[in-house]
Amino acid sequence: MTAVVLVLATCIALTDPDWARFRGPNGTGVSNTSGLPAEFGPAKNVLWKTAVPAGHSSPVLTRTHVFLTAHDGETLLVLALDRATGRELWRREVPRARRGRLENLNGPASPSPVTDGDRVYAFFQDFGLIAFTADGREQWRLPLGPFNQFYGFGASPILVHGLILLAVDQDGGSYLLGVDAHSGKVRYKVARPGVISGYSTPTVYEPRDGATQILIPESFQLSAYDVKDGRRVWWVRGLACEMKSVISIDGDTAYANGWGFSQNQAGQQVATIPFDEGLKRYDKNHDGRIGADEIAGSDPLDRMLNPKYGFPAFDGNRDGRIDAGEWDVMRAMLASENGLLAITLGGHGDVTDTAIRWRYQRPVPQVPSTLLYNGVLFMINDSGILLSIDPATGSVLKQGRLKGAIDKYFASPVGADGKVFLVSQDGTASVVEAKPQWEILSVNPLDDEVFATPAIAESRIYLRTRGALYCFGLPSAGATRPSVA
Repeated sequence: MTAVVLVLATCIALTDPDWARFRGPNGTGVSNTSGLPAEFGPAKNVLWKTAVPAGHSSPVLTRTHVFLTAHDGETLLVLALDRATGRELWRREVPRARRGRLENLNGPASPSPVTDGDRVYAFFQDFGLIAFTADGREQWRLPLGPFNQFYGFGASPILVHGLILLAVDQDGGSYLLGVDAHSGKVRYKVARPGVISGYSTPTVYEPRDGATQILIPESFQLSAYDVKDGRRVWWVRGLACEMKSVISIDGDTAYANGWGFSQNQAGQQVATIPFDEGLKRYDKNHDGRIGADEIAGSDPLDRMLNPKYGFPAFDGNRDGRIDAGEWDVMRAMLASENGLLAITLGGHGDVTDTAIRWRYQRPVPQVPSTLLYNGVLFMINDSGILLSIDPATGSVLKQGRLKGAIDKYFASPVGADGKVFLVSQDGTASVVEAKPQWEILSVNPLDDEVFATPAIAESRIYLRTRGALYCFGLPSAGATRPSVA
């Protein structure tokens, strides 16, 4: 493999990398580094560029390494690169035990790895969990699955107090898994009834009083679980039916955005009927279930149940028929609302009545998380509409299109050095000032698609495109000309 390297006079300092999991420190997407370039691209401020196999996972960092997951045909891969030069240090193949369900643009290497500096822990929906040392020696493996998410797996594992935690949100049999990071032994597997397909990576919450918790934006609710045993402690109802984003957190307040269908916009919900009425209306063969081939009609519910639209999402066990339980889930999905919620954290049991501080009910993104940075909540919608929001009130401070970057977004925004970095699917990286009345600083074409969220640390931006991993930064005073490694 070829890496284009800019040889630096000084090495990367061995300090805390601050980006050891998906979206960096506790999933916030924020780095305290400075000296980042506002302009960068394939021919500008490239410190190194390394070709990498396909995969949507985002890079994570140790002091000396960059870790990624990938796939090459039917082969699943964990890769380690030298953080200073981009040179590939090792790659390890992981058995692909099956071919799980993948819809739309998802792939078999979407969850990001997590590292403690000495080891890297990776998850693949078609295998399970596996751990390697920083120099590539396998430590343990834990086969898992199969799984049943509508789009395929999206959530990444996190590391908390010596436990690898994985939220398995699927249609039937959702659970929270806690695995000993040293041994790979399962500490607990806690069932989470009522949770359907979801793709959100958890966030750690440290209550003022009490044990460490993790927060999972689930279908219909935000739930807090005790890290030591997986017990659910409290929850807040009111989230969308399908959650993909990581929450933004500030002290005892969380901000959670979620999107299901366009029909989940407030006031636009489709009216449903009980299952027995549904059988009378649709069950032509009288088998007590509703088949995809039995849907007819043109009213709003008929259109939602169309096999080319909503039916596959409501058919939880993918057998082509909707039974009574799946019908009840469908009704809950269609009754839910898209939106962005500000939630006061903490408590016991159902705290919905007192926890919701405000709701933003206009359109929100399907995939990207919000970014809370410099006292402003930033949110990028589809079509390149960027909003800055007052986190105290939910009021929109500024809304505008990112000119030259009007596209769908899968990567979440990240913030550092007084800047917000946003990358569209077509590979256009916009940089804006991190302030309420933001202004565009630059628009940078990358000439390749982007699904991964950038990592930022120590004055460097690590950005994965479809075919390469870039390290962008301002050249140091002692830099020499580019060379090939």
